[in-house]
This record gives sequence, structure tokens and C-alpha cells, in this order.
Amino acid sequence: MHFNTAVRRLRVIAEDCQKTGPLLDGGDGLLAVHAFGPVLDHPGQDLEAANIVLVMGMSADELPWGVEPPKCSALARLLRLDKSPVLWRWRPAEWPVANHEIRGPMPIWSREDGVRTAALDALAERRAERFRLPDPDDDALAEQSARELQTSLAHLRAVRDRYWDDLDWQRSHRRDGRYPEDHLWQAVDGYLDLLDRSASTRSQI
Repeated sequence: MHFNTAVRRLRVIAEDCQKTGPLLDGGDGLLAVHAFGPVLDHPGQDLEAANIVLVMGMSADELPWGVEPPKCSALARLLRLDKSPVLWRWRPAEWPVANHEIRGPMPIWSREDGVRTAALDALAERRAERFRLPDPDDDALAEQSARELQTSLAHLRAVRDRYWDDLDWQRSHRRDGRYPEDHLWQAVDGYLDLLDRSASTRSQI
């Protein structure tokens, strides 16, 4: 995908968030959207997809790393994220946006401020660095990763415990082309990703 096409897609996502604002209200709804990854790190270069992170007013226990609850899947469809080359991640508002994968994110929309036009214009002109959020230092990142790992493990255990016998959980997680095994896979994958990050950090000490 051409760089300019990726920037246009980010702008469309931000505008769609603004248009659908009344549908996104609620304490646990969408609060902000940030761009991250190659579109910011290598401005002007072609890329496979545009990366975004969507910040939700959900608790960390409801939204551990790598997991997409049914509510979030419905929002992704509403914003048509699955209709174009976009890769998305989810973050709870109580945690920092940045983590081991999301580095230097740039806000493109928020419930409070709407579309971040200045940031998107700067990105189109390949000078968006000043709009990016700072990354946490190594100690803060390690501490955050440890907290996320603990939350992710608790979520994985909960999914494991409910996977076979909890019919209500099975029904609520079987819709729109997704099945309980998809949610089990996400729980496993998110936990192992954080575990690998933790192991990598310890090996560097």
C-alpha cells in the first residue's frame, strides 16, 4: 500500500469515528484512536497495512493484551476496519497506550477533541514526529509489561475455565463469524506475546 493511501485511510477512520460518535458513547465505549508502526516510523515508504490502536473505556481485566471481546469486534465492523488493509489493537484507558509493540503512537481521533486534523496533515507531509506520544522509559515499560502479563494470565485461566462448560459464555462468544476457540486462541497468543517480552527483558539485564 502506498504511503499516501495509508494516510488517507487513517483520515477516513478518524472521520468515521467522528460521524458515528453518538453510537460510541458510554463509559466503556471508544475514547481515542492512535496510529503507530511503519506509517509513522518510515514516512513515505510503501507498507503492507496501516496500524492503529483503539482505546476503550473498558477495564484492563476486560481488555487484556491481544484480546478482542465481542463488543470490540462489533465496533471494528462499524468502523469498517475489516474492509481495508488495517491492523488494529485494543487498549484499556487505564493503561498507557504505548507498550512493547506500540511505540510512539500518534492520536488521530479522540472523543474530547474529534479528528486530529493537524496531526494527520503533518503525517501527510511526513513531519508528524512532534505529534507522537513519548515512549515510557525501560523501567516503566518493564513494570507495565509485568502488570499486563499478570492480567493476561488471569484472563487466560478464566477463558480456559469457561470454555467447555459455561453455555452462556459460549453463546455470547459465538457470533459474527467468531467462535469460542477464537477467543481462547487470542487469550493464549496475547499471554505468550507478553511472556516472550518478559523473557527478552530479563535476558538483557
